[in-house]
Amino acid sequence: MALISRVGKRLRRIIQRPGSVELTRYEALLPAVEKLEPELEKLDDAELTERAGKLRDAIGGAASFTDSQLIEICALGREAARRTLGERAFDVQLLGTMGLLTGHVVQMETGEGKTLAGALAAAGYALRGRRVHVVTVNDYLARRDAEWMGPVYDLLGVTVGWVEPAHSKEERKEAYGKEVTYGAVAEIGFDVLRDRLVTHPDDLVQKAPEVAIVDEADSVLVDEARVPLVMAGSIDHNDADEEVAKIVRRLRLGLHYETDSEGRNAWLTSAGASVVEKSLGGVDLYDESGSDRLAAVNVALHAHALLTRDVDYLVRDGKVQLINAARGRVAELQRWPDGLQAAVEAKEQVTATDRGEILDSITVQALLARYPEVAGMTGTAVAVAEQLREFYKLEVAVIPPNTPNVREDLPDRVFASPSQKLRAIEEEIRTVHETGRPILVGTQDVAESEELAEKLAKADLPCVVLNARNDAEEAAIIAEAGKKGAVTVSTQMAGRGTDIRLGGSDGASREEVAELGGLHVIGTARYPSSRLDGQLRGRSGRQGDPGSAIFFASLNDDLVLSNAPDLPDGIDADPETGEITDPAAHRQLNHAQRVAEGVDLEIHRNTWRYTRLIERQRAELLEHRDKVLHTGLAAEELEKAQPEKFAELKEKLDDDERLEQVCREVRLFHLDQLWSDHLAYLTDVRESIHLRALARETPLDEFHRAAIPEFHKIIAESASRAAKTLEEAEITDNGLDLEEVGVRRANTTWTYLVHDNPFDSDFEQTVKKVRSMMRMKKS
Repeated sequence: MALISRVGKRLRRIIQRPGSVELTRYEALLPAVEKLEPELEKLDDAELTERAGKLRDAIGGAASFTDSQLIEICALGREAARRTLGERAFDVQLLGTMGLLTGHVVQMETGEGKTLAGALAAAGYALRGRRVHVVTVNDYLARRDAEWMGPVYDLLGVTVGWVEPAHSKEERKEAYGKEVTYGAVAEIGFDVLRDRLVTHPDDLVQKAPEVAIVDEADSVLVDEARVPLVMAGSIDHNDADEEVAKIVRRLRLGLHYETDSEGRNAWLTSAGASVVEKSLGGVDLYDESGSDRLAAVNVALHAHALLTRDVDYLVRDGKVQLINAARGRVAELQRWPDGLQAAVEAKEQVTATDRGEILDSITVQALLARYPEVAGMTGTAVAVAEQLREFYKLEVAVIPPNTPNVREDLPDRVFASPSQKLRAIEEEIRTVHETGRPILVGTQDVAESEELAEKLAKADLPCVVLNARNDAEEAAIIAEAGKKGAVTVSTQMAGRGTDIRLGGSDGASREEVAELGGLHVIGTARYPSSRLDGQLRGRSGRQGDPGSAIFFASLNDDLVLSNAPDLPDGIDADPETGEITDPAAHRQLNHAQRVAEGVDLEIHRNTWRYTRLIERQRAELLEHRDKVLHTGLAAEELEKAQPEKFAELKEKLDDDERLEQVCREVRLFHLDQLWSDHLAYLTDVRESIHLRALARETPLDEFHRAAIPEFHKIIAESASRAAKTLEEAEITDNGLDLEEVGVRRANTTWTYLVHDNPFDSDFEQTVKKVRSMMRMKKS
């Protein structure tokens, strides 16, 4: 029977869970973990810490964990958590810990204790002598989890810290000096970029990366993988063309401009071009003399036609703030490329932000690729198992829930129009609310959440709204979403990091709410990814709680219009309610979602294809930069190239160490400047490269042909420029006046994420370029 059971489990995993790691090995270790409990319970705290220290001595420096070491780590971790947190880790949490310790992405449902499983794994890696970064999706979770799990780490003799935006350089250095460091993916990435620009070894805050444990792994490794993190230096004020913004504001869709069905491209019609040219004093936009104005018009039109306030961005505190669509919250450090950012600021008539040159950048995927060992945890990994394998060589381990999931997932209800759908949602909320059950409504964006809240208020159904406008209060709002009679309207729930407990945060009315049926989740539309649907559903049915979930959809939702607008014939709606029960409507919804997921995957692949060359070049350059930073190479080169000037400089600077630092700063300035120039060059190449497809050339090959020769000039050119700087410099009693010889680093730098998609498929880019050129000629 046992053999049949094991075979059955294996077959279910093969059939139902593609990309799933076999758990039999880990399950076989659980009895041994439990057998150690009585022995460890007899130890006092000091003895338990000493026992962990002996394990550290035994496994320190090992390449991987043996089964006996996995058993010991889990047993020590379970006892440490029981003593410090009052929580005895479930067997399934220990399965998650072992999955992480063996380099997998573990899928654990919402409320199953990923935070503790991740902490025990991080402690295990630390005991093996590895520095661990626990990568979170936001700063709040980084600090919360580090402080929450701190007592567990302390009892195991492992040091822990966290980084957040408010931290100084010294605080960051101290945090990264701990064995385990928690940090938001962007914050860790920005510290990497800052370290790449230092000119003295003492200014480095991070050490060599070793292990990353990624929370919300599918979101970080897939959804945000192509997002570039950027370090910029101030150049000047980012002034947009205010005159053009005013003109474009008057243009009308269908008359003066058109957009494609995906909402990703906009262009002037002949009538629109005529209006703009006349308003600008009779310029010819399509003549060479009007090319600058045409660029300004195009970017202003993009801001006007394709970016929507309260959907793509907010205007708050006199600033344009982008909304992270995957999370439904403000992306604090995110911005569009400078021209578009300025155009949106002009559109909303707010003060323009500074414009800067990109000093360096790194995608999230490249950031995680720096770590020799990567593991992750999330509630929805199976859906992206193939991508995790393709891009990261990671396999998924599906951890069963501690208590079987009894949530009732109801069939989608589909309507002909969004207005009919909204009426049905309002009625659903009213009906369920009358029973006293708590309700969580997941909306697509800020505008929709506020529109729904307004309708509910008019219908005497008050609710609490959680969206990008008040995401600072998210933990408190979510914690009370399980109270009897609560109605919570939220944008995307991914990465919120707080469980919804039946009965509210204190659980006072838990049993009553459970008897009523638990939390009822309502989705106001299907998301572009089935994983996001799953994340919303997963807020109900936590740890065996009763609950239910239902999605409402319309065949005129953006998902369908953008990805599968051609509906099959013969789909009829109820004449009174507009509801559609024809199975063809459900198939159309599923098809639209699969198309959207396919587009996203193609974008990810193209990003990876283009950026991996850039990352290889950056890695090669960083190896040289580190040699300059940590040795006297710059001084040796300058002495050889300019012996007389070098001797004069050496005479003035009696400190040899000071001499090396001056030479280092000159050499690194030119090296960094040339890399910045190279990035700008690659941006220009990338934006035009798809036109090469018209000549039957492969764009990616052409990109490589353009990028590689230019890169190989950088190191030699930086040495040459450094020698020329020394040759032309006037040497004073203080040595070199670096600013006088043009060695001036940006006095202001800032970091941000680029909200951009320059990596459409080659075919799509080509079509867009050709279509644009043809329209220009027609005009």
